[in-house]
Amino acid sequence: MNATQSLHNLGQSLWLDNITRTILDDGTLARYIAGFSVTGLTSNPTIFDEAIAGTAAYDADIVALAAQGITGEDAFIRIALDDLRRAADMFAPTHAGTRGVDGWVSMEVSPLLASDTAGTVAAAKAIHAQARRANLFVKIPGTPEGVPAIEEAIFAGVPVNVTLLFSAEQYLAAAEAWLRGIERRIGAGLDANVASVASVFISRWDKAVAAQVPTELKNQLGIAIGQRTHRVYRDLLASARMQKIIAAGGRVQRLLWASTGTKDPAASDVLYVEALAAPDTIDTIPDKTLRAFADHGHADAGVAADAAAGEAMLARFAQAGVDVLALAARLQVEGAAAFVKSWNELLGRIADKTRHLATAGGA
Repeated sequence: MNATQSLHNLGQSLWLDNITRTILDDGTLARYIAGFSVTGLTSNPTIFDEAIAGTAAYDADIVALAAQGITGEDAFIRIALDDLRRAADMFAPTHAGTRGVDGWVSMEVSPLLASDTAGTVAAAKAIHAQARRANLFVKIPGTPEGVPAIEEAIFAGVPVNVTLLFSAEQYLAAAEAWLRGIERRIGAGLDANVASVASVFISRWDKAVAAQVPTELKNQLGIAIGQRTHRVYRDLLASARMQKIIAAGGRVQRLLWASTGTKDPAASDVLYVEALAAPDTIDTIPDKTLRAFADHGHADAGVAADAAAGEAMLARFAQAGVDVLALAARLQVEGAAAFVKSWNELLGRIADKTRHLATAGGA
């Protein structure tokens, strides 16, 4: 049995952390679905920026949109949604077969709206309406400024992928926002089933402390944070509050592991995937890690095996001078800044291509 199928047998969904027009056109995504048990995917501006820069696959669209006066952010949203609709349709059988639990794709709101709750909610509604696909999540960062937007978007009935979470505390704040949005819907007599996932980033922890911890602690912090977050997640699933939502027809907000590609070339290339295997979760991973895990990975209930071990490991990091609360806050701020940088680079890339293609066309 393929190791990726073993993850599904364990109860964990496997999503691809990538989308390009090339993998749609050349059958790569179809092969991942058929051969590697991939049942969803996520996207981000960096992925699209690299695809637009590195191929000519989007050139015709950029030219056609510019001829209609559609440029910049509007052009990107059109281009991205074209790809994501195709992917959503490929995952539609999974979405239907799991009654909306699995089979999702994700599209980001502009990170430039991070401190604008009303603007973020309006953008989330617009993206979801423009997508015209029931299995499309809108990604909203789980920053302190983003939490109110998560609640309002959920209340408005927009499925949300909460991104940029780095700790159990940040995860819980995002989960609370989802809970409040669903509870408000129940109180208003609306459908309680508005799907959401909460994306906790893993590998960036170990990259952040690599130079300051002893060898025996390297590549251990992200896993320990995952273990702590998973325990909080399981406690929330078992809570009376969650049970009331389920009784009203809602579904749980699933925990998603993000950034699970190994950054350290000296570590196992499937380190985080193996360690974070757990029922009722999602792992979203890049192509390289997906292929590596399919080749030589092992699927055991890693993260759920020993929660106490995670706390013991976090105590060792505290002794080594790592303040995980402060580092979580820093990682989230840095992640938000990186999103803005990627977004601006993407829009700059589209503008550059628009000018270049217009010049080439007129020559």
